[in-house]
Amino acid sequence: MRVLTSISGNDLNDVGAMASCLEGSGFTGITSQENRHDAFLPLAIAATHTEKLELRTSISIAFSRSPMSSAMMAWDIQQASGGRFTLGLGSQIKGHNVRRFSVPWSPPAPRMREYVQSVRAIWDCWQNDSKLDYQGEHYQFTLMTPNFTPEKLECALPLIEIAAVGPVMLKVAAEECDGVMLHGFCTRKYLEQAVMPRLELGLDNSNRSRRRFEISGGGFVATGVDDEAVAKMFEWIRMRVGFYGSTPAYWPVFEAHGLEDLGHKLNDMSKKGLWDEMTREISDDVVHLFAAVGRHDELVDVLSKRFGDLVDIVALPPDTPADVVQNVRVVPTPCGG
Repeated sequence: MRVLTSISGNDLNDVGAMASCLEGSGFTGITSQENRHDAFLPLAIAATHTEKLELRTSISIAFSRSPMSSAMMAWDIQQASGGRFTLGLGSQIKGHNVRRFSVPWSPPAPRMREYVQSVRAIWDCWQNDSKLDYQGEHYQFTLMTPNFTPEKLECALPLIEIAAVGPVMLKVAAEECDGVMLHGFCTRKYLEQAVMPRLELGLDNSNRSRRRFEISGGGFVATGVDDEAVAKMFEWIRMRVGFYGSTPAYWPVFEAHGLEDLGHKLNDMSKKGLWDEMTREISDDVVHLFAAVGRHDELVDVLSKRFGDLVDIVALPPDTPADVVQNVRVVPTPCGG
């Protein structure tokens, strides 16, 4: 099993040393998210301070950028890292696209399909001298001159993965991408009954094997050196479940467990700004649905039961001890990790 951890972009001056330390701790790779800071910049720095660490955006918000911009940033980090970059894309919800980024909204899955296809078309033009001629409903790319063509990569093209929750986006991931990033707001039951059938359908449609498609995430992990540390993380996850559960886009997961009423209640409370009260609506049993819970000495068994035969990549806190990381990495996965 591959083990990732997140790296902060709060202070770019710290990123190089931090990435080097995480590589020394045995993590397979690091992720950078587009939250308060840019997702690409920390990974560009990490690329020049590490030798083996996988680097991935998790996620970069797709529709706020042209595919051309994402293609170029991914290209440069791939070159700098010697082939260790994965472009992780996510659609974000309508409100953030329209009101925070001021970009038009349309059904996200068809648009994401075109986004991934157009990035690949751009890369093929740069690497293989093919004519750039991508014609889609949402994106059209027909111009590329030598002055704007980067040097060819001396390694493989970057991988592309997308974040997916619903059935249509899951199918797009399996048909167009190298992997899928599942949200933490996910349960074992939803993985088995909703996620895997859609991924298997998409892989069949694209004539690809599961062993050549990686699945990351699919639940939270509450862990720590002792019970007190685990309990602290457990409470943080309770808050996150309440937060995400208030958003209708995530309700299919609640519906798999007959928790539709909880989703509606959380949504009503969020509109009133009752954030602390929302957390108290999430019972211990509900948290356990969404999280693998256990101390460091229990972690291998806990993760094996929660993810082992379904998921290839898990994320652990950056302060996880090196021996714990190494123990988790020996857990077998469907993708051969």
